[in-house]
Amino acid sequence: MTDAPGVLEPPAAPPATLRRTPLYAFHLRHHGQMVPFAGWEMPLHYGSIVDEHRAVRSSVGLFDVSHMGILSVRGVSATALLSRRTTANVAKVAPGQCRYSFLLDANGAIVDDLILTRVDEGHGEAPPAFVVVPNAARAGKIRDLLHEHRRPDTEVEQYNDHVAILAVQGPDSRATLERLFGWSLGSLAPFHARYFPWTPAAPAESAGRLSDGPFPGPLTHHALVSRTGYTGELGFELFVRGTSADGIAERLVDAGVRPCGLGARDTLRLEKGYLLSGQDFHEDHTPLEAGQDRFVEFDHEFVGREPLQKQKETGVAVRWVGLTLAEPTAIPRPGQAVLDHGQPAGNVTSGGFSPTLQRGIALAYVAAPRAVPGTPLAIDIRGRPAGAAVVPLPFVPSVAPKVK
Repeated sequence: MTDAPGVLEPPAAPPATLRRTPLYAFHLRHHGQMVPFAGWEMPLHYGSIVDEHRAVRSSVGLFDVSHMGILSVRGVSATALLSRRTTANVAKVAPGQCRYSFLLDANGAIVDDLILTRVDEGHGEAPPAFVVVPNAARAGKIRDLLHEHRRPDTEVEQYNDHVAILAVQGPDSRATLERLFGWSLGSLAPFHARYFPWTPAAPAESAGRLSDGPFPGPLTHHALVSRTGYTGELGFELFVRGTSADGIAERLVDAGVRPCGLGARDTLRLEKGYLLSGQDFHEDHTPLEAGQDRFVEFDHEFVGREPLQKQKETGVAVRWVGLTLAEPTAIPRPGQAVLDHGQPAGNVTSGGFSPTLQRGIALAYVAAPRAVPGTPLAIDIRGRPAGAAVVPLPFVPSVAPKVK
């Protein structure tokens, strides 16, 4: 990294063959520093992680997140399958609604977190259809698990070879997209999605509708636009045909949107206290231990429910917390020990420099009695304890989005 604020650690031994997203040539044209990440060749930054971070907090940035799993689950039993395998009661997910959820093992530990979106119209003879987006490193495992547990009337397919995802994030994201494509995004509520036309050939009456066809079909002249985000800012994700992604990305950059890499994506999510798969959980912690109770719906049966119900009743032994460092020059890193009066009290799962707060921040699992905001702790940084304190999450609160 050129300016050392990030917290991502590229794998020490990358695979011999890395996959490339449809935006690989775009990254090279814009001088992205390419690194291996979860089996993909991805841009870490385009010059400055801090500048990219600040662009998203103050205006608008563009991320290529096409390395994330892009799955379609469609069929008569699709709803039952996803309800059984996630902590979401998917029967309550309305057409056009997105839901953040967890897929657990039988012990209640997080295998992966994901976002599922219902993309059928919810009426007529067409079966329920969902787009499911797990993390890049877990996409194959999630696909195989869903395929293994499906009924014959339901299909599970992966579309990473045909579909790209462009995340447009920041307070100016809505105004930029509306100006470029003529969309009206004001009615798209958080955690909802709709198809919007991006070519003149798209029928005008199709704006804002869903589709009962297979997932990639409507993308010929449309983008599936969701409003979720991993930055804590106003933002939208554009699911588009892979062959169209480069041109759309260039239109966004020409309109003033700043290309951003994995480094800024990581510092942005760290400031908001969002989980990172493979770093903040490794099939070793439950959603309740990670403080994600609100995303566990106990009103339906799902794999891992019984252990979570017991945790809910008895309380968790450890809890995921935020820590701020007292010294502005002390920068925590994943794996460093958390100390309580010199004794081991946990380990940092995510840590780094916050461009917004101008100091080090960290996430860690500690014993539940130590999880109270204000509790003084320390982090062992290269053999020297650096003072820290437990703070409520997020580190950087959200602000009301600008509307133009």
